[in-house]
Amino acid sequence: MTARPGRWALLATAVGLSLTACAPAVSPPPAVTQAPPRAPEPPPPSPRVQLAAPHNEQAAKLEQEGQLRQALDERRIALTIYPDDATARAALVKLEAAIERTMAQRIEEGRAALARGSHVEARRRFLAALAIDPTNQTAFRALQEDVRDVEFIAHTIRAGETLASLAQRYYGDPARAEVIWETNELAPAARLVAGRTLKIPEIPGLPFARPEPPRPQPPRPSVTPPSPSPEPAPTPAAPPVAAPVEVNPLLTEDQDAFERRDYKGALADLDKMLATSPGNTDAVTLKKQVLYVHGKAQLDANDYEGSYRTLNQLVKLAPNYENAGALTAQARGRLIEQRYSQGIRYFREERLQEAVAAWRAVLELDPQHANARKNIEQSERLIKGLEERRKK
Repeated sequence: MTARPGRWALLATAVGLSLTACAPAVSPPPAVTQAPPRAPEPPPPSPRVQLAAPHNEQAAKLEQEGQLRQALDERRIALTIYPDDATARAALVKLEAAIERTMAQRIEEGRAALARGSHVEARRRFLAALAIDPTNQTAFRALQEDVRDVEFIAHTIRAGETLASLAQRYYGDPARAEVIWETNELAPAARLVAGRTLKIPEIPGLPFARPEPPRPQPPRPSVTPPSPSPEPAPTPAAPPVAAPVEVNPLLTEDQDAFERRDYKGALADLDKMLATSPGNTDAVTLKKQVLYVHGKAQLDANDYEGSYRTLNQLVKLAPNYENAGALTAQARGRLIEQRYSQGIRYFREERLQEAVAAWRAVLELDPQHANARKNIEQSERLIKGLEERRKK
């Protein structure tokens, strides 16, 4: 016989259940939130990235200025230093496409000029194409096979003549003075010196006035004794003949050397002449022209050191001569880039002493060149470390 639970036991059980039911729900403790892990800081750029960066910046600047060939060279230097730069490689592909389009445009303009019969203009367009890509066979063959040689006339300048008056005389159009200026590689707004010989080119398709041969003098009639006649009226006096312009033969030789593009010979002779006659205006004028054309030709031939030296001499002689100041700054900038790139090549070849010498040459032209100074410090630390290892 099982005992029934007592009354108090049942009451306690009921009270316990109600207490349990009425007890407030205990909320779980709040979850502890952890801060997200910090992203690792990117590593500093490698030395190759730092060396390539100035060349990529210069390439972008040259491309904006329209100097596509020079920009291409800078991109290639940057990729030589750091071949894994995807951004620079994409910029190189884009630049090569722009060069191809420009080349096609220049060649098309040259062919259009040939169709018009303007061989001088066609030659200029094809040469502009070769300036961008010297290996382009289409432009090279067009110059060799399609562009006709132009005939020239030698004209000795007389006092008072200008390019416009010569263009009017030979072409019937003073606006064609630019053709004579370009053919003789004259400086902008050059003053013609009496006694100098210029080449006057024939422009195909335009009438061209050639010098007339001297006319034969008619035979004089036989003299017969005059018949008596009234006294003749006095003959009017003939107009005075202008005296021929006296030209220094040495100056004429210098002008001929200038036309033959013997710039160094012309400058040497002019310096001798000015040493004895510093006030010779024609000699000073010719020297300015020679320095300008010579420095510009050196710049076009990528002889930046020679161009900077020549143009700097012109700026000292005539600070405001045409755009000599801008050309001098351009030659200086290219020379700095050339020496800086040379230092990088030496550094990559582990020729550290020569790399330091090249970057010191950069600082001689630009004492504020931070990259050259930084590279010198880095190279000198490497040299010092290598010497210490050898001693051990």
